[in-house]
Amino acid sequence: MRATLRWAHSDLRTHRGEALFLVLATAGIVASLLLATALFGYATNPWQRVFTQARGAHVWLHTDRAADAGELAALDGVQDVAGPYPTASATVAVRGTRASVELRGTFEVPEVGRPLITAGHWLDADEPDGVVLESRLARALLAQPGDTLTLPGTSRTLTVLGIADSPERRYRPGEQPGLVWAPPAAVSEPGGQVIGLRLTDPAETDYAVQRAVTVLGAGAIGQVSTWEQARAEAQGDNRLLGQVLGLFGLGALLAAGLAVHGAIGTRIRGHLRDISVLKAIGFTPGQVTRVFLLQHLAYALLGAVAAAGLTQALGSRVPGRLGDAVGVWQGLPGHTVALFAVPACAVLFIGATTGLAAWRAGRVPPVPLPRPAAAQGGGLSGAARGVLGVRVRVPGRGDRGAGEPGVRTATVSGTPAPAKPGAPGPGDAGLSGSGGSDSPGTGEIDVPGPAEPGDPGSHGAGTGRRGAAGEQARGTRRLELRVPPALVLGWHKAFARRPRSFAAVARLTLPLLLIVVAMSAWSTIDRFHDHPERIGLPTALTVRAETGPGDRGTRALLERDPEVAAAYPGVEVAALVPGQTATIALRGLGTREDPYPYALAEGRRAHGPDEAVAGQGLLDLLEVEVGDWVRMTVGDQPQVLHIVGRSIEPENAGRVISTSLDTLRENDPRLEPTLHQLRLRAGADPDEVAGRLAEAGHGRLDVHAVANPADGLSPLRGVVLGLIAVLALVGLIELLTAIGGTVRESERDLLALKAIGLSPRQITGITVTATGCTALAAVLLAAALGLPLAHWLIDAQGASSGIGAGIAQAPSPVLLVLVGAAAVLGAAALAAVPAARAARRRLADTLSAVA
Repeated sequence: MRATLRWAHSDLRTHRGEALFLVLATAGIVASLLLATALFGYATNPWQRVFTQARGAHVWLHTDRAADAGELAALDGVQDVAGPYPTASATVAVRGTRASVELRGTFEVPEVGRPLITAGHWLDADEPDGVVLESRLARALLAQPGDTLTLPGTSRTLTVLGIADSPERRYRPGEQPGLVWAPPAAVSEPGGQVIGLRLTDPAETDYAVQRAVTVLGAGAIGQVSTWEQARAEAQGDNRLLGQVLGLFGLGALLAAGLAVHGAIGTRIRGHLRDISVLKAIGFTPGQVTRVFLLQHLAYALLGAVAAAGLTQALGSRVPGRLGDAVGVWQGLPGHTVALFAVPACAVLFIGATTGLAAWRAGRVPPVPLPRPAAAQGGGLSGAARGVLGVRVRVPGRGDRGAGEPGVRTATVSGTPAPAKPGAPGPGDAGLSGSGGSDSPGTGEIDVPGPAEPGDPGSHGAGTGRRGAAGEQARGTRRLELRVPPALVLGWHKAFARRPRSFAAVARLTLPLLLIVVAMSAWSTIDRFHDHPERIGLPTALTVRAETGPGDRGTRALLERDPEVAAAYPGVEVAALVPGQTATIALRGLGTREDPYPYALAEGRRAHGPDEAVAGQGLLDLLEVEVGDWVRMTVGDQPQVLHIVGRSIEPENAGRVISTSLDTLRENDPRLEPTLHQLRLRAGADPDEVAGRLAEAGHGRLDVHAVANPADGLSPLRGVVLGLIAVLALVGLIELLTAIGGTVRESERDLLALKAIGLSPRQITGITVTATGCTALAAVLLAAALGLPLAHWLIDAQGASSGIGAGIAQAPSPVLLVLVGAAAVLGAAALAAVPAARAARRRLADTLSAVA
């Protein structure tokens, strides 16, 4: 054991940099996996905790006032019923901030869907104007208990008594109204009522909705929301962040395992004599295997423990959503198990990938076997030999062989001089992996010139050959141009041993491929920010008029603003899908004369009667495709539309079908616009325009900015940068391994290269070229595979979220070229120092290494 520890300590001192990189890479990978676990827990568990404690309803039905909730309580599978509660739509404002809300009348604390008070207290009969706000709405309004809310257009005021968490759908400006619990007296003019159903089996939600619609009648149903929709909204972008971290963390873990495997294999090939000495002094194969295995397990364990400790101690202090996620995750029941399980699994995976290489070390014989005289890669190929000598025919007085009168033989600077007759050329010097060559001495250039008196042509090699092409036509002369030997031999060295070379390229490709995917994710986020019109957000503001001069007057008021390019009138209603299991959003935006600029990913725009475009979420829900006809119900009236295109829909999980306002008016001529979507001119500030419009409307206009999904993805930028750093570290480990292996394997060729006259600079160039070629091959392969993979992954995520495929954006070619060039040049620069050191080794050291 003492000898084992001493050898491990000596090896650690020799490879300190490699050990440090392994520890840092493992720490980064484990930290990524722990943060992914925290985000998944943060996305799911808080909502589940609130739903459980509040005894949340699985279904909420918005109906007219005549619906009988008693009939719903008798349905099979319904465990309990909440309500009915009278509801009314309103707009509240505090300190200049406005929000659309749903006033829900109740005095008693509901048994189903019970609000969980987080600040203040519940409703009090002594305060008839007191209300309780849902927590997300309160954060949007910056409201606290004791604040006074105004209802624009009226003289009424409401006092905030408390703030509560609710498992229902959350407030989203312009999409989902906020929830306000108020005394029934405060809901003086209810427009309907809401009923909650708690089911015995949540999996039967669709069936329960269908039965409820059948009992109450389709005309009585205004909107249906389910617990699954509420959970998906609560998870939101946190789940996406967790998926990104988890995916890249697992990919980086695989890349690190392969890099460690390659590092051990390369070190074994470079330390065969040391391992043989260990065997000779009594080490068993099992002990040798354990030396390598335990050594790298110790590196992985150190990195994993450091990552777990830092995440536990400092994770909650990270600003933004990541810090919040870690703080919540640390309070969850499964936190301790995950904190130990994730690092342990990472260490075990690294141990499993290094076990095979360590086992090979145990199989090294005590007496080193003599190396074969010829390299496994064989000699130079015909193409390589051709590149070493490129012949160009130029007009002249005739062709003479080298050494004949009238032909001077020059030697390229830095290349070996021509050999004497009968002596082997550079190709025959026994260079490992080079093979022979039939061409004249490497580096010669036959330069024709006039014959000089008394010059017997002794400058030539004396062979009198006419070149590889044989007899040449009279009247031509030959000029031989040579590619530097370092480039050709370096290329040959990089790819001569095909299995080993391909394995090195593959290991280096994996982290580069993941970096390309990460760059694509970054570019897609930039596309959301910089070009929202390409991802289904052509407008920047939504305006709703409470009272006023009507649609024409409102539209004229909006278009008078100099920074408003267009105002599209529209209406959005809830519609029951076929089967009556859910509601979708039916939108009529724009007119046939001034159509709304939808972002289409498939099909064409809706021009004719009854034509519409739909989001991916709706297509998946109804199991239809572009070209199909769909039927839906709005109140008591059916609406049949022909889907002619698929639009990118970031709202309502893609469960949206859109047509023109004219098409909806054909079914209901009395339909009037309820909102306007505003497209602003380039460079306009939405906040400034919204302020001017609200002031011009004298309090009659409710103006909201259109929510961009990219706003919630801002933390993803930091995540992507961190992942790129971890992947670059893994790639650096593999690159150092490849450089070390190339330098060690070139020791046998060093004597031959010096014997044929190559300078130390040229020998260094061979190793640098080999490393650069390996890096270049990995970069090209990573780009060829990474771009389609990134496109597929991003579009798959878009389709699963309901937005739809077609949102992926590849990095710019300039950025890809810069990153690829940096990788290749960085690899060459890293290889230059050890290659130069090896090329200047003493002859005795080289002979000792080859022996």
